[in-house]
Amino acid sequence: MAQIVLFHSVYGLRSAVHAAADRLRAAGHTVHTPDLFDGRTFDDVEAGMAYKEEVGSDELLRRAVGAAAPLLTPVNGEAPVAEGLVYAGFSLGGSLAQNLALADEQACGLLLLHGTSDLREDAATSIPVQLHVAEPDPFETEDWLNAWYLRMRKAGADVEIHRYRGAGHLFTDPDLADYDAEAAERTWAVALDFLAELDG
Repeated sequence: MAQIVLFHSVYGLRSAVHAAADRLRAAGHTVHTPDLFDGRTFDDVEAGMAYKEEVGSDELLRRAVGAAAPLLTPVNGEAPVAEGLVYAGFSLGGSLAQNLALADEQACGLLLLHGTSDLREDAATSIPVQLHVAEPDPFETEDWLNAWYLRMRKAGADVEIHRYRGAGHLFTDPDLADYDAEAAERTWAVALDFLAELDG
């Protein structure tokens, strides 16, 4: 089964993230859910974005790297926890997961829920990538996604994009107005198949 590090959205490490992790664990995966916001959670996106800006993108990336490093680095001569991680994340967490996965030569896969990140021109990876995104999505526009897909393919990734017409941006979170139960269930069914294939 996969070893997954699952990064939260700009809303923080809320119940929806724990529920998602439990769903993945029920399928046999080991899931780590780092808290990059020091225990803070938010009920509206403006407050979450304000805190993100306060912390800064560089610091959030540093925290994400720090959370994943113990899973990869031998401690006291012992073997690392995971031979290769699957990086995953919601929205902002997806952006962070992408950055870490493309920098980790041992990464096994990348599961993006509602969010992507830019790529360096010299990015190179052969990992399988699966993206689930609303259609349309104000944060992941059509032009952006087309460019992102082409750049990921150029980097060598095996990319799938699954779009959900009419869903809100964070449609897998049942505590938000974005929630779309049907789209969320479809997402998890496809994502679990993706993870099972990585393990196979």
